[in-house]
Formats: sequence, C-alpha cells, structure tokens
Amino acid sequence: MAQQVRVTSIDALESLRAALIIFLTKARRSLDDVGDDVRRTRMWLQHDQRSLWEGRVRQRHKTLGQAEQELLSAKLSGLRDNLAVQQAAVRKARAALDEAEGKLRNVKRWNRDFDSSVDPLLKRLEGLRGYLDFELPEAIAFLVQAQRTLDAYMETPPPAAAPVVPPTDSDL
Repeated sequence: MAQQVRVTSIDALESLRAALIIFLTKARRSLDDVGDDVRRTRMWLQHDQRSLWEGRVRQRHKTLGQAEQELLSAKLSGLRDNLAVQQAAVRKARAALDEAEGKLRNVKRWNRDFDSSVDPLLKRLEGLRGYLDFELPEAIAFLVQAQRTLDAYMETPPPAAAPVVPPTDSDL
C-alpha cells in the first residue's frame, strides 16, 4: 500500500526554527544576567554591606560615648533641664547602635548562608543552560534537516501510476 505525505507548509518549520533561535538567544542572555546578579549580590553582601555596617557600628559607638559623656557632665553640673535632654540623647544613641549591630549581624548571617541558599538554585539553572547549549541547538539542526528533506521531497515528481493488473486465478 503506497503512503502519501501531504505537506501543507514548510514555512511553519522555518517559523518554529526562527522562534527557537530567538528564544535560545534570550534565554542564554537571561541566564547570564541571573549569574551576574548573583555575583553582584554576593559582592554587595561581602564587601559593601559589611563595610557599611561595620563603619556605622563604629560611628554609633562614638556617638553613644559622646552622649554618655554629655549626660555625665549634665549630672555633675546639676542642670535638671539639660539632664532630660541628655538622657534622651543617650537612649537615641543606644537604639541607633543596637540597630546597626543588628544589621551587621544580619549581613554576617546572610553572608554565611548565601551560598547554601543560592547554590541549589544555580544548579537548576545550570541544567537549563545545558539544555540551551546542547539539546536546543540539536533540535534546531533537526528542523533544518527536516525542512531540507521536505523541500527535496516536494521537488521530486510524483511516481508514474503503475498499470493495474487484475488478479488471475493463479494469484488466488
């Protein structure tokens, strides 16, 4: 029994191939962007944020020390009006120092936990990168080959019809 292929649009294969190439380009760029974001975030935590909050802790220690000295001076001078202001300044400086120390603790914790939190996600992305680098180009090459095969098939003339010979008694 002769089978016949009915090709209606080779252009659909070309459109799919073009769309896959565009997807591949954008997906690779997105993976590169994610990798860059992870590296920038790691550097931001390890250097920028740690330095920032260590500096603020030192600065706020000095501010607290000055506020405590001014409170002590106010107590020794016996000025009651100034005493309440100085006590409020000490409370404010202590709260600011506590905040800075808390932020520094958080940065150190995030820094310590960053790799263990991010690495499993990056491994998943590397699986996607493997798919994009190896399997998708093979699929695109397959589409190109299928398109060439179908083009060649469409250029071949249809086979001539063979004469139909009625069966004889001996064939039965």
